Amino acid sequence: MRGSTTESDAEPATKEAAEAHEAAGDAEEPAGGAEQYAGADEEYAGGAEEYVTDARRARWAAVGTGALLTCAGLGAALLRSAGAAPALVPAAYALGAAVCALAAVLGARGRTRRALWLLIAGVMIMAIGDQFD
Repeated sequence: MRGSTTESDAEPATKEAAEAHEAAGDAEEPAGGAEQYAGADEEYAGGAEEYVTDARRARWAAVGTGALLTCAGLGAALLRSAGAAPALVPAAYALGAAVCALAAVLGARGRTRRALWLLIAGVMIMAIGDQFD
């Protein structure tokens, strides 16, 4: 019995061979083949257009937010420098505004993730500087 092959021994070898063919890409193509994927080009083009729209929206959001926070930081720096606040407070607002301006420039160039982190850092600098008052 040792040298003979039974039906139960042959089945796992067949399954392993089928899995090896599928992994290598040698599996037979299902009926219909290219007809199944006829609309794939149009579907991909729609996805690419949507991606461009989302990227453009993210750039505009980064630029707009950066410009708004820059103006707010500069305005606060001017108001604080005219008052009796320590010199560190308007300097912190001005530094935070400069970081937000850099974020707006990076956002315009498409570096929206870095722009987001710089916006967060700029607002944190302004907030920490306000604590010195």
